[in-house]
Amino acid sequence: MTKKSDAPAIRFKGFSDAWEQRKAKELFVSTADKGYPELPVLSATQDRGMIRRDENSINIFHDKKNEAGYKRVLPGQFVIHLRSFQGGFAHSAIEGITSPAYTVFGFSEPEKHDSEYWKYVFTSKSFIQRLETVTYGIRDGRSISYEEFLTLGFVYPSKAEQTAIARYLDKLSDLITLHQRKFEKLTNVKKSMLEKMFPQNGSSYPEIRFKGFTDPWEQRKLGDIADIVGGGTPSTGNQSYWDGDIDWYAPAEIADQIYANSSQKKITGLGYENSSAKMLPPGTVLFTSRAGIGKTAILTRKGCTNQGFQSIVPHRGELDSYFIFSRTGELKRYGELVGAGSTFVEVSGKQMAVMELMMPPTMREQQTIGGFFQQLDHLITLHQRELEKLQNIKKSMLEKMFV
Repeated sequence: MTKKSDAPAIRFKGFSDAWEQRKAKELFVSTADKGYPELPVLSATQDRGMIRRDENSINIFHDKKNEAGYKRVLPGQFVIHLRSFQGGFAHSAIEGITSPAYTVFGFSEPEKHDSEYWKYVFTSKSFIQRLETVTYGIRDGRSISYEEFLTLGFVYPSKAEQTAIARYLDKLSDLITLHQRKFEKLTNVKKSMLEKMFPQNGSSYPEIRFKGFTDPWEQRKLGDIADIVGGGTPSTGNQSYWDGDIDWYAPAEIADQIYANSSQKKITGLGYENSSAKMLPPGTVLFTSRAGIGKTAILTRKGCTNQGFQSIVPHRGELDSYFIFSRTGELKRYGELVGAGSTFVEVSGKQMAVMELMMPPTMREQQTIGGFFQQLDHLITLHQRELEKLQNIKKSMLEKMFV
């Protein structure tokens, strides 16, 4: 018996009918068609649904003699696979065959449903949580009981509304994929440029260089072109030292950001005077020396740090902030190599000061290289933010467009 249910929080214009509620056993039917060895073998994936096995990056061995016993999968059908308890059911847009251990099912009334809509239902966070009630076994051996899945109830709209929802989410998914690819492409470009725009293997010349620069690079000690400055912590038992207006950074605050604009905790002038913290000028490259060596960020305004840093304060006219920030990978590898400690590994200021770096002979070349990576990082950040924005929109829509 069909009964009506409330509508979702967000709906497209022109749709106002209440959604229907039915048990899975009224909507879906399993199939076990065999004897199609000429069809391509399909693999189940959590993010791409069913794909041809020869397109899968994971090499899975199987005996071709057994393919006659594989189950046929038609476009628009779904597969309950070994990882369904983690990522939901795999939708197939292509015809093929799959492992006889999997459950293949489709609609009992295909003309009333859009499989693209149900693809989003079966991979949604709320549905995967519901699968907990029909899953048995432990850890990687967990399986989904198809018979118990059939007892689950679903609330769904007309086929026309299903299609409208699916098309919207498809467009959103395409945009996410587009920005993901652009983000990955730019990240790979940066990785390549970091290898080619700095001399490698003892050479005095980088592989790629901006026009107008021809002189060999020179080896310099970091301590000759920058001051290496540590930090300190005011007494935590004295409230008059805290909640002031002086930025005071801890290593945990430095993650993937480029700039450090404001610290989570701040100290007072009195706290600063009664600690070993040092005031660092804008342009300082914060460098974590413990609790994860090698995380960096550029100060945008003066501030100080706790003792978990050996920050790099460039000498005016000798070191460009973004140029040295772009070499975070080198700084990190060096710090991890020379760092020592019994409780935790830490690199000292003296150790950082004697780090040898190949440097351009002019400040102008440093600034040109630093400016290039600054623009590249800006583009990467833009695509990353847009990607996160679209992913959040999709997450919200998946919660609000379904009942």
